[in-house]
Amino acid sequence: MMNSALLRDCRICPRECGINRFSETGFCQAPAELKINLAQLHFGEEPPISGTRGSATVFFSHCNMRCVFCQNYLISQKGHGHTISEADLVDLFFALQEQGAHNLNLVTPTHYSPQVQSALEIAKSGGLKIPVVWNSSAYEKVETLQRLEGLVDIYLPDYKYAHKIYAGKYSHAADYPMVALAAIKEMYRQVGNLQLNDEALAERGILIRLLVLPHSLAGTKKSLNIIYDEFGTNMALSLMAQYYPAADAYRYPELCRGIEPGEYQEVVELASDLGLKRVYVQQLSSDDLWTPKFKSNDSTMTKTHYQE
Repeated sequence: MMNSALLRDCRICPRECGINRFSETGFCQAPAELKINLAQLHFGEEPPISGTRGSATVFFSHCNMRCVFCQNYLISQKGHGHTISEADLVDLFFALQEQGAHNLNLVTPTHYSPQVQSALEIAKSGGLKIPVVWNSSAYEKVETLQRLEGLVDIYLPDYKYAHKIYAGKYSHAADYPMVALAAIKEMYRQVGNLQLNDEALAERGILIRLLVLPHSLAGTKKSLNIIYDEFGTNMALSLMAQYYPAADAYRYPELCRGIEPGEYQEVVELASDLGLKRVYVQQLSSDDLWTPKFKSNDSTMTKTHYQE
């Protein structure tokens, strides 16, 4: 049963708004009721997540970040989607499993953690077999993640920024570097390094995503050094080259273009120089080709171009 007290004085995420979500909304704008936009097989994740049969992605509406360049802004900031009960969410999990998905991929679920925790407890006790992926910004409280221990098999967090100035300017979260690193350490404590089965599919562990921004604004090279220092060379990483200006990025001249090949190559070369052994890289793509069409419930997900 979902702990409704957590929503009556909402301090689920680092914002700690302290509001009653049954009657008002805080920074994330999410109500007490679960709200999702899309739920379907997705082939655009990293190879050990998407595999050949796809990852069963559930895209939750709203977000506790406010990234000015968010490619999912229609659901993260505008809140497009529809409400769904916990019972129906559980049924949805099983329906997606029956479609042959390799895993259940929960996208931006942080602000619904109590409801999703409850749904996962019911689903796992009722026979959900595929691994559960927690796909988040990593802007999370350690205490919230601790309540998920044993329910999440694979953590797929971003590590968006190495510098608090840019985290504050572009995502309204100046404390992001410190908060995200603490969250990732907790994720790592729970599940350890990424474990693949004989089909090279993820079964358990953590895979950290780093989105390269123009002009090195994400501080990705510093992030790589931090990850190396904290976790060593076996941490699985995804170096993402898919930035393009979206949402309010046009208001910031420095964000009004995609990344250049040289900017991305510098990051790839540093990962190699550090001896990081498990790195997924992408071909550059500076458009919205890979972004789901969130307004439509029958939008088409397509494959990104990942290479190991």
